[in-house]
Amino acid sequence: MFVLNPHSGIPLYRQLREQIRRLIAGGQLRPGMSLPSIRDLALRHAINPMTVSKVYNQLEAEGLLERNRGRPMTVAAQPKLKAPRSDRLHQIEGHIAQLILAARQLELDPDDIVNAVRKKWETHDE
Repeated sequence: MFVLNPHSGIPLYRQLREQIRRLIAGGQLRPGMSLPSIRDLALRHAINPMTVSKVYNQLEAEGLLERNRGRPMTVAAQPKLKAPRSDRLHQIEGHIAQLILAARQLELDPDDIVNAVRKKWETHDE
């Protein structure tokens, strides 16, 4: 469900937090859906459970997640997110800038990058 890259230079808690936000905004995580337990997620990605707990607590404070005693963390019944398309696009601008920088350093043509992204989009499995 989540892809964390410890070598990206972006803190793991931020990667996880933003991925959960994007999945909620994009509708892949819908109201009432359960998230993995803190322990399971930490073990699966070899990260500190406190990192996962920090993310879950932040997203709960933002109204995106709900905690029910004795049950898994769930997406809030009325998550305060399904941002307009322009806001959702804004969330990936940093990734786009990194892609453009790498492409320029490798002297790749913009059409090649667009085609590569389209191909990856069509073949990507979550």
